[in-house]
Amino acid sequence: MDVSREKAPTAQETFMQMAQAAGLRGRILVTIGLLILVRLGVHLPVPGIDRVAFAENVQNSPLIGFLDLFSGGGLSALGIFALGILPYINASIIVQLLTAALPSLEELQKNEGEAGRRKISQITRYVSLGWAILQSVGIAIWVSPFAQSPAPLFIAQTALALTAGSMFVMWISEVVTERGIGNGASLLIFINIVSVLPRSLGQTFELAQSGDTQVVGRVVVLLLVFLVTIVGIVFVQEGTRRIPIISARRQVGRKVYRESRSYLPLRLNQGGVMPIIFASSVLIVPSFLAQSLNNPFLVQVANVLSPNGPTPWAYALFYLTLILFFSYFYASLIVNPVDMSQNLKKMGASIPGIRPGQKTSDYVEKVLNRLTFLGAIFLGLVAIVPTAVESAIGVQTFRGFGATSLLILVGVAIETAKQIQTYVISQRYEGMVK
Repeated sequence: MDVSREKAPTAQETFMQMAQAAGLRGRILVTIGLLILVRLGVHLPVPGIDRVAFAENVQNSPLIGFLDLFSGGGLSALGIFALGILPYINASIIVQLLTAALPSLEELQKNEGEAGRRKISQITRYVSLGWAILQSVGIAIWVSPFAQSPAPLFIAQTALALTAGSMFVMWISEVVTERGIGNGASLLIFINIVSVLPRSLGQTFELAQSGDTQVVGRVVVLLLVFLVTIVGIVFVQEGTRRIPIISARRQVGRKVYRESRSYLPLRLNQGGVMPIIFASSVLIVPSFLAQSLNNPFLVQVANVLSPNGPTPWAYALFYLTLILFFSYFYASLIVNPVDMSQNLKKMGASIPGIRPGQKTSDYVEKVLNRLTFLGAIFLGLVAIVPTAVESAIGVQTFRGFGATSLLILVGVAIETAKQIQTYVISQRYEGMVK
């Protein structure tokens, strides 16, 4: 057999071989199966409700459309997974804010290693349970006028079903993170958005087929804005600042290692897609409370903070502020300039022109703050501008939430692809070592 004439494997064949050898196929199948299970649970209805009357009541509600974006249509369908992963996301926000404020929790996260992270995860689960109970009771009270036999027993049963569904979804997200391809909570939000967007896209294309030249032009403008938005998201997610570092010459035994040059990469957006998810989750809270409790003050606040409300500038400003806050918050959790300076000093490395120690940590912190500010402003503009364009041209088929959807979809897709690639490469090197 002439070896020189053997057909070289294609890139696709090579990837498939790597995936099978690394066990990635099993992880992908587990992830797909669990995501399908979540989608089935969304359409499993809560019993005892007049669905026809409820559907007529919420048919054109922009608030329900916004909440359905993150629950995958579960709220309008009143499925047992109507809350989805939102209580867990809200609990994560609360616990991480408390971690930055309480020294005991900060000690658990930084110095207790894996045991400390498990304790924080357990605390997050308990907070998720409490938040899920609160939201479930609110939904049960809200839908009680549509109950076939309204009574305290109906509220208790509905709240129990919704809470159990939310806890089950939280467990699925953890299984996807540990035994699947990772990013469990983000993937659940991703699949929920994907399930809702085809309906909006279908309505947009139906609008474009109306034959009106002006309407077709507006739809084309909107789609072009979304295309530019995707490019901007990729730019923000992939953008990095490379700080050059120099490793000093050192001697090990009789061998002398010369001075080497490398770089310290700092991402433009350290938090990835999480600042957008957290900001959107916080925006949901006033609308959810207003819908559940029917309080006039909360209804007014929800209208002010709605993209389709009387003051869209207030929504844009508040949304931008939340994105800025969570971007800085996540950057402070991921990158610690003091620890980075100490690690560089231990390795005998330094930044050219910057003295080791306090000067290095100050320089890294200054660069990180500038990058985080630019990334947060860019993310905020990418989130707000398409919505403003949609309102200006009068195409409301996306109900004002297309930009947020694109941010989460593209961000989660990039992070998941990177995680799969990292897993395959690590398993391949592990196999070479063995």
